Amino acid sequence: MSAVLWIGFGGALGSVGRYLISMHVDRFFTSAFPWGTMVCNVVGCVVIGFLAEILVDDERMWLSPEARQGVMVGVLGGFTTFSTFGLQTFAMVKSENAWGWASTNVGLSLVLCLLGVWLGAFLGSLVRQGT
Repeated sequence: MSAVLWIGFGGALGSVGRYLISMHVDRFFTSAFPWGTMVCNVVGCVVIGFLAEILVDDERMWLSPEARQGVMVGVLGGFTTFSTFGLQTFAMVKSENAWGWASTNVGLSLVLCLLGVWLGAFLGSLVRQGT
């Protein structure tokens, strides 16, 4: 299967997963803050950091290059989305004049997602060293 098909299929899975998780997370919070998007972005960053670390060694390919692109570009690209982040942040400022929440969203997204990639890479390196 070509990389484009893997990415397209993965993107559909990731987008539906993001929608379902965001919907369930947002049910628990009644604030203007987009907690569902935050959870998806942080989880996606941990997963992409982990996969990037464990799939780096070409001698131990667990996935074909096309399938790896389907997961990393497709699934995780559909699951995490900074376009939604941008829109929600803009909407907080525009419609609710919630500069505090918007600033919190920007700061937490930056810090937590970068920490998520670091955590995923760290966990992946532990797995790689153990195999």
